[in-house]
Amino acid sequence: MAKLVLVVDDEQSVREALSDILGDSGYRVECASNGREGLDLIERLNPDAVLLDIRMPEMDGIKALEIINQRGQDVPVILITAYGTTQTTIEAMKLGAFDYVMKPLKINELLGTLKKAVEVREMLQKAGHHNNKANRVDKDIMIGQSAAMQNIYKTIGRIANSNATVMIRGESGTGKELVARAIHFNSVRKNKNFVKINCASIPENLLESELFGHEKGSFTGAVASKQGKFELAHLGTIFLDEIGEMSLSTQAKLLRVLQEREFERVGGTETIRVDVRIVAATNKDLERSIDEGTFREDLFYRINVVDIVLPPLRDRKEDIPALIDHIIKTCCLEHGKTITGFSDEAMKLLEAYDWPGNIRELKNVCERAVLMSNGPLLTVSDLPLSFRKDGRRVEWLGEIQGDSLKEIVAEVEREVILKALEENNWNRSATAQALKVNRSSLYAKMKELGIIE
Repeated sequence: MAKLVLVVDDEQSVREALSDILGDSGYRVECASNGREGLDLIERLNPDAVLLDIRMPEMDGIKALEIINQRGQDVPVILITAYGTTQTTIEAMKLGAFDYVMKPLKINELLGTLKKAVEVREMLQKAGHHNNKANRVDKDIMIGQSAAMQNIYKTIGRIANSNATVMIRGESGTGKELVARAIHFNSVRKNKNFVKINCASIPENLLESELFGHEKGSFTGAVASKQGKFELAHLGTIFLDEIGEMSLSTQAKLLRVLQEREFERVGGTETIRVDVRIVAATNKDLERSIDEGTFREDLFYRINVVDIVLPPLRDRKEDIPALIDHIIKTCCLEHGKTITGFSDEAMKLLEAYDWPGNIRELKNVCERAVLMSNGPLLTVSDLPLSFRKDGRRVEWLGEIQGDSLKEIVAEVEREVILKALEENNWNRSATAQALKVNRSSLYAKMKELGIIE
């Protein structure tokens, strides 16, 4: 069925002209003459895209966009105006507008923008971004209507069907794996394997075997031949998480796979050819690693064909309420709880916090609150120690009530590790050195405390 576009403009001539143009281009078209009527039609028709004029009587386009955003309606909105100002553009993008076009309209530009908007909506629907009919909550979806996230959705929509190698950058816990999954499951490879490997969690001497496989007897413990992740990902996608932790020798072998699409198993002589799309992720400054001699420059340029940078949660705090709502619904289904949300006071603390552990830390805090709560409304008392005392991190443990010694110790450990991670720019090796523990012990403790998964 043809995609439905809603045109909201107070000028009849504009509505008629756009109806003709869009109809000739294969779209179904509905029209509204003002913002209020447009909001009603969005609610009733659930269009695939909206063309929304900014200057209208009764309710302007910015106000209508604000209400669309508040309702959590995931329809892409393209704003149309003859009055283009920097402030208007900034405000529109902050409110989640898909894009912004100027009058007099350039038809090819408008149709191109509309096509991208419809493709992004379709991509998000396929990924389960918003499915009111579902009886479950999909944990593997991307949440957020901030301008930064809208731009990432657009990028994913544009590159998903290509075979381009993608580098996803961002702090730990920002959702890099979700982006990798969205790329795969919206590509022509979606029915093939999505294979993930965390380059930081596997000892260096075993990583090569995990990636490329090994032959029987190639090293102590190799009692049988084993396929590597690249073979398992043939015709699909391989996600190399934390690629910045890979040794130089393994980097050299990865470079060959990128260049030649072939490799040999450890201890083997047979050349194995694969058709694999590579998506990599890192929280490290790879340019700095290149200068320090720990990352190959030629490999960097091979994997950095498309660069996606995920913003930290502190830079998109407007997405926090939607993220919390999604996380709480997920936790309630998993644990058989009924929670309506956080109190206003608790929500203010959550929105004021800078979230050094990003979405992963938010998830941990919300899940803990759901598990510890005795009522349907989560309050400040359900939050960890770091959010009490008006949201400032507590420096001592006086007057703690209702927490077991085990919980208190875990909370303090978590605070100490998070502080050390922040001070060392989330570099785990430097953090482990600062805390006087080995890197594997730090990694295990971070998993135990929910800082990483």
